[in-house]
Amino acid sequence: MMSKPRSQPERPVAGRASAPRFHHFRGSLGRFATGVAIVTFDGATKRHGITVNSFMSVSLEPPLVLVGIARSAKAHDELAGRPFSVNILGAEQRQLAMHFAGWPGAKPVWVEGATAPRLAGVLAYFECTPWAAYDGGDHTLYVGEVTDFNYRRGDALAFANSRFTTLPESQLGIEELL
Repeated sequence: MMSKPRSQPERPVAGRASAPRFHHFRGSLGRFATGVAIVTFDGATKRHGITVNSFMSVSLEPPLVLVGIARSAKAHDELAGRPFSVNILGAEQRQLAMHFAGWPGAKPVWVEGATAPRLAGVLAYFECTPWAAYDGGDHTLYVGEVTDFNYRRGDALAFANSRFTTLPESQLGIEELL
């Protein structure tokens, strides 16, 4: 089910004349460092994984997370209405990120989650049931209600300035302060 905001302003359609602005906009966005995640789910005929860096928490009660999936992604249409997992990658899992971004190499090791399939050995995971989906231009914004989650210690894989990097694990996380 695709929900739309109540009032949506008209958006100009980008054309070739705006290509330099598009690249400058994308380059500006690339200055924001993000983590790297893989969204996994069972499709109609096979298991899928999509590498993303558009991930955020939405709510603690109920526990909700959001992922942005490009409409151009091969598995985009199959994700609608399906349970999914968000797999946060550790610094050592760059090849896994590349594999699900379309550069086959590292073979994934799957774990049968209670709600959706996930990947073994990730830094953190969130199994989700569909909550809502929103039009996000050339992306769809999928919100999932978290049904299971966990994490391990380790450095995180990050992406900034069009390249992978590492975010070292802090000595004391907020979860240990609460």
